[in-house]
Amino acid sequence: MKREKAVVDARRKRIEETVLQNPEVRVDELAEKLNVSRMTIRRDLDYLESMKLLIRVHGGAVAASGEEEELKMYRTMIAKFAARFVEDNDTLFINTSRNAIQILKFVERRNVTVITNNGKAINAERNHGTNVILTGGELRHPKDAMVGDFAIRSLEPVYAKKAFIGCSGISAENGMTTEIANEVNINAMMISHATQDVYVLADHTKIGVNSSFASCPIDMIKYLITDEKAPEEELEKIRERGVRVYQVGKNEGNLLSGTL
Repeated sequence: MKREKAVVDARRKRIEETVLQNPEVRVDELAEKLNVSRMTIRRDLDYLESMKLLIRVHGGAVAASGEEEELKMYRTMIAKFAARFVEDNDTLFINTSRNAIQILKFVERRNVTVITNNGKAINAERNHGTNVILTGGELRHPKDAMVGDFAIRSLEPVYAKKAFIGCSGISAENGMTTEIANEVNINAMMISHATQDVYVLADHTKIGVNSSFASCPIDMIKYLITDEKAPEEELEKIRERGVRVYQVGKNEGNLLSGTL
C-alpha cells in the first residue's frame, strides 16, 4: 500500500512539474508520457485542482495563479447565490455558460426542470429533485454547446419560469453580449421565453464589457448577479436602467448589495 501511494505521489508530482513548465497540458499527452490511462490522468488532475495546484480546462489543465483561483471562486459563489432564486416546481433555462451550469449542484428544491443547450449538463453534479432536458443540436467544442436550427426549433414551443444566463459581457449601453455568434439566437430565445425573471450571471471581468454580438438589450434583464470586485460606476449605470444588482463577497457567498 505504501509503495502504491508513493507511485501515485510521484506521478502527480511529475504532472505538477509539467504544468509549471508548459502553458497548458493535455490529458492524452500526459497519459502517453506517464504510461497510464486517460482516466487515471483525469483523476490526478482533479486531485491536483482540489489542492489548488492547477486549474482544469477542457481536455487538460493549466497552471494555477492567485488571480485565476480568485476568479474561479467568485464564479462558484455567483452560481451558489443564484440557486437561491430557484423554487419548488420551477422550470429553468440555462445556457452554455460554465458559470451558469454550476447552479445545478446547488439547487436543493423539488421537482425542478432545467432546459439547456449545455452538453456539460450530462455529467454535471445535481440532486435527485432536478431533471435536465437537452435541446439537442449541433455539438460545438470546446464548450459542448448545442447550437443551430435543430436547437432553436426545439426551444420555439418551450417556455420556462426563469432563465439563468451567462455572458461574455454586460453593459447599460449594449445589454448582454457574447463572443460566439451561433449562440446569440438561442440566448435571445431563452430570455424572451422566460415568463417570470431573467438572471444574468457575470463576474467582475465582464461588467461594462461589450463583446461582439448582442443577445438582448439591458431592458430585458431583471437581475444581475456579480461579485464584490465589479466596477461600481458600471453597476450604477446598469441599476439606472432598472436592473436589480446583487453582489457576493468572499465570505462564503456573503451578499454585499441587493436585497433578497
